Formats: sequence, structure tokens, C-alpha cells
Amino acid sequence: MQIPSNPIDPQWTILSILQWTTAYFKTHPVDSPRLTAEILLAHALNLKRIDLYTRFDQPLTKDELAVFKAFIKRRVRREPVAYITGNREFFGIDFDVSPSVLIPRPETEFLVEAALAHLPQTASSPLRILELGAGSGAVIVSLAVKRPGHDYFASDISINALKTAAGNAGKNGVSGKTGKISFFAGDLFAPLNPLLSIPFDLIVSNPPYIAKNDMTGLEPEVRDFEPVLALDGGADGLDIIRKIINTAPPFLNSRAPLMLEIGFDQKDRVTRIITEDGRYSPPEFIKDYAGHHRVALMYKK
Repeated sequence: MQIPSNPIDPQWTILSILQWTTAYFKTHPVDSPRLTAEILLAHALNLKRIDLYTRFDQPLTKDELAVFKAFIKRRVRREPVAYITGNREFFGIDFDVSPSVLIPRPETEFLVEAALAHLPQTASSPLRILELGAGSGAVIVSLAVKRPGHDYFASDISINALKTAAGNAGKNGVSGKTGKISFFAGDLFAPLNPLLSIPFDLIVSNPPYIAKNDMTGLEPEVRDFEPVLALDGGADGLDIIRKIINTAPPFLNSRAPLMLEIGFDQKDRVTRIITEDGRYSPPEFIKDYAGHHRVALMYKK
């Protein structure tokens, strides 16, 4: 892209730069070239996407072009759009994201929907909900926003992830002095003492579930940019899932549910883990829009 010599040059209007960028992205492995161009340009100009359509003839300054050009280079190197813009919408809520956290996926909304179905709009006494591996906070913040009045807790082994999650809680009004979400650092249940902790009424998690040998086959956007800690599930992809299932019962009230997001092909193996544990009722599975068994739901006996 040649930067115009003048600070403002009609050669590069919003429309012409979108057309150029879309064509350029089509020559590279960039998904949704036009949409990506619009999102990045709107971010560069600090506008909403819809505003671009009312300003097609608006020329860009040299500084604006320089910022947008840097975004184009990052995307062509396969950096995810969400990391470039620093945010991602999930469950109708805007979340800040960074390379310290997994980018929230649409399929994880099924985990949120399953959890919401078990949380009453009103309750005589607050329920206690725990998320393991909060990441950006997308799941626990969504639950707290949609079902206020309960007591929410979330952990993550990454301090940087917890900072992002806590920031998103504050951004969406479910933190601070109200204490709607309490965050703590640690590996799953490690910071909790099963003899001293008050049991939870619901535990949810979107744990790492990619098999180690499959990591190299992931798309560059995921493999090269997203945190390995949030993706790598060990040799068979089930290390963390197995650990959660085997250690959760002492932290659950009787008949309380444990909900886990799982890989598209892990239903049978997860069923075996649950059955062999023996402390849960037979599991239920919730399918995503693609028909994959995406959420494993089990109740403590």
C-alpha cells in the first residue's frame, strides 16, 4: 500500500481502502476478507462498522492509513482479529481479550445456556457457582450478568488471565464492592480445602481439551497466538477433564451439576471417565449447532 504524500488524499477514501484491502486479503489465507477489512478499519478509525457505510467518501489521514496498514500486516501474519482489536463479543456482551486468554468461541455459548437453565431468575437464597479456568471471564461474567443475585466464583492458573477476567467483570458491572464475582488464582481446586469450603451448587468449566499431537495441526491463528495452557489437554486431550471429574465431588452439593465443554469427538471417552468414577448419575450431553456433543452434564449422586 502506497501512503499518499499529502496528509489527506482523496485517493484513499474509506470505500477505496476497503475495496483494496478486501482484494488484498483474498490473495492471502484470511477468512471473510470484506468483513475483516471492515472490522479492522472501524477499529483504526474508532468507529462502529455501520458508520463506515455512511462515510464511504471520507478520506483517511496519513496517520490513519499507517495504523490501518499495521493492522493489515498483523492479520496477514494470521494474528486473530480479536487480538488486534482487543475485544470480542460473546453472548451479546463485549469482552476485552489479549494473548493471555483464549478468544471466546460461539460453541462455548452452549455451556452458558446450559448453566443458565439451572440458575433461577430469583431464589430465596443465593446459589454458589464456580468456574474453573476463567480465562477472559466470558462464561462466569455472562452468568453473573444474566442471573444476578447469586454468588459467583472463578479461578485460573494464570494471573494475567485473572486480571483480564476481573477487568471484564468490572466493565460489565459484576465486580467491585458488590462482590458479585470472586476471583482466585490456582490450579483448578488446589486453592480450596474440601473440608473447609462451602460446597457449590454448580461448577462449570471450558477446560483445555486438544490432544497434544493435534496441536500442530491447528489453524495458525490458534496454534501460533492463543495460549497453549488453555488448549493443550495432554496426550489424549482429556487430562484436565479427567482431573476435574475426579476431584469435583467433594466441592459439589448433593445432586449439584458439573458442566464441562468437551471436544466434538470426546463423548464416549468422557462417558467412560464419568462411569468409572462412580460418584455421578449417568451423564447428559448437549449438542451444538453443528450437531456435535459439546457440553457434558453430570450430577453428583
